[in-house]
Amino acid sequence: MHELALADEMVALIEAAARQQGFRRARVVRLEVGALACVEPQALQWAFEAASQGTCAEGAELVWLRVAAKGLCPACGQRQGLATLYDACMACGHLPMQVASGTELRVRDLDVE
Repeated sequence: MHELALADEMVALIEAAARQQGFRRARVVRLEVGALACVEPQALQWAFEAASQGTCAEGAELVWLRVAAKGLCPACGQRQGLATLYDACMACGHLPMQVASGTELRVRDLDVE
């Protein structure tokens, strides 16, 4: 389950921000999560709760901000939504599309005290 590794990295990032910026506790963690990020929300929630025990992120609420998957055709320049990483261009049929968004998983911001 890669969600545990992701949660460990999130907690490390939050702890580093706390040291750098001097806050005691993260109350809300807003995540940008791409539609094609291959992250299971419940698994990441569980992993985050486990990884954050005893840290400044313990008890923080995870807020998911979905990012739509979009691609750019390198052949014809068409921009379109993507359902998978391997979609063909709807205009010209070119494979593969260049993924422009939708695979990200990043901590966008925190509410802290």
